Parts: sequence; structure tokens; C-alpha cells
Amino acid sequence: MRKFLIRKFLVNDSNEPFVPNAKFQHPEVASELTVDHFNLSIDGSPILKDVSVTIPANKITCIIGPSGCGKSTLLKSLNRLSDSIEGVKTSGDIRIGDTSIVNCSEADLVELRRRIGLVPQRPTPLPMSIFGNIAYGCKIHGVGGRRQLRRIVRHYLKVVGLWDEVKERVHSSATRLSIGQQQRLCLARSLAVEPEFLLADEATSALDPVSSKIVEDLFVKLKEQYSIVMVTHTLRQALRIADYVIFIYMGEVIEVGDAQQVFKNPQHELTQKYLSGAIS
Repeated sequence: MRKFLIRKFLVNDSNEPFVPNAKFQHPEVASELTVDHFNLSIDGSPILKDVSVTIPANKITCIIGPSGCGKSTLLKSLNRLSDSIEGVKTSGDIRIGDTSIVNCSEADLVELRRRIGLVPQRPTPLPMSIFGNIAYGCKIHGVGGRRQLRRIVRHYLKVVGLWDEVKERVHSSATRLSIGQQQRLCLARSLAVEPEFLLADEATSALDPVSSKIVEDLFVKLKEQYSIVMVTHTLRQALRIADYVIFIYMGEVIEVGDAQQVFKNPQHELTQKYLSGAIS
């Protein structure tokens, strides 16, 4: 009886309009992320060296470069996840709009990570229901009320194309989903708190080609409302979807710019070698 009531209520109120929560108002002008002479070392070994880039709003920015060059470290620095690395030290600044994220308080860090969401390399559903996964972040940020949470869950499952696949079982365990579905669930979970930026760390590397294409297509659609920063080892993927490119080599930013310009007419010799496959 309980399952029937849940299913009926979730489906029958599907025509109610979704209204973004007032707690999560985006700025009128989309923010840029600015990395300003940023350095990061671990146990004294430099990983990122004097990195200065501006990541544009409402674009897909792909960070490319050889394995071990610092791509993921830079990405995780953008929402301070790099803080958890033992022995890490940083200098310089990173700003979202005019707000520095480097010296923000613990309370401000919670808000920062809402504004800059992360889609991980491998899907990481929480050990709870599909509904609970998406509602989790909302509850942390004080969004309550079962009715509003139902609207949020339904809306973002639709955004990532999962609603029709899971609407009969939203209260079942998220771990029963396929890997591709789990990654879309993680994306919906990030979107549910209405971030301004989405960070994606090799977000399709664990997926089959069909699921990977679905996620890529979602990112292309989502850039109309969000600014997306992706780390990718796959040049073909960057060629397909990047608007802006940051090429890193040995912890240094070598070349940045419009994707078509960088791919078709790279200015730096190292970029030319990387794109030709001479270095990997």
C-alpha cells in the first residue's frame, strides 16, 4: 500500500510547475572563475606552478594535458577539494566572481561547494534511495518540505533524462542503477542545489560509449545555464564539445583559448606536440 501511495503521488503531481528555491538565487550576470598566480605543492613537491587562467561563464572548458600533469589537481582546487590532500600547501588566489575562495571560512566553504558542484570520475551514489540521493544536498542547505523536495527530485531526474527510467522506483536503492544511470544520478544530485559551475573529472571515463554520449549531450545542453569545467584525457571528446581549452604540461598552463583556435592553430610547440601525439 505504501509503495502505491508514493508512486501515485509522485506521478500525479507531475504537472506542478517547478520553481527554483529562493535560497539558491543565481547572480544576474554569470560569474567567471579566476585563477590568479596559483601554486600548489604536496610535501614540498610543486604540482601546479603559477597558474593564471580565467574560466568563462556558460561555456564548456576542457582541461587537457598528459597524465600526471596536474589537471585533476587544478580542477579540485576550484572548489577546495584539494585541501584534503595530506601535505598540501598553496599560494595565490582563486575567485568566483569577486569572491576569493582561498581563505573562506568552513561555513563559507559549504556554500562554495554548492555554487561549484562536482561530477566525479566514477559514479558515487550515496547508500540510500534515488530520491534520497537528490534530496540530500537540499536538506543540508536547509531546503525542506516533502512537497518541494518531490518537485526538485522529479525536475532534476527529468533534466538528466532519468525520470522515465526510474519513476516507478524512486524509493529503491540507487546502487541498483546501471553505471551510466548512476552517473546521471550524480549529475542530478549536483544540479539539485542549483550550482553556477559544474566540475567534471573524467566524468565519462567509466562509462560505455552509449552512456558517455548521453552525458556529453547533457553537458552541451546544460551550458546554457551552467558553466562547465571538464578534465578529459580523450582529445576526441574535447574536440566534440569544448568551447574553451586549457592545456597543462608539467603543472604549468602552456596555452589557453577558444577551442577551435587551439585545436586548429596551436601557438605553442608543446601544444602542437601534444595534439599530434608526440607527447602523451
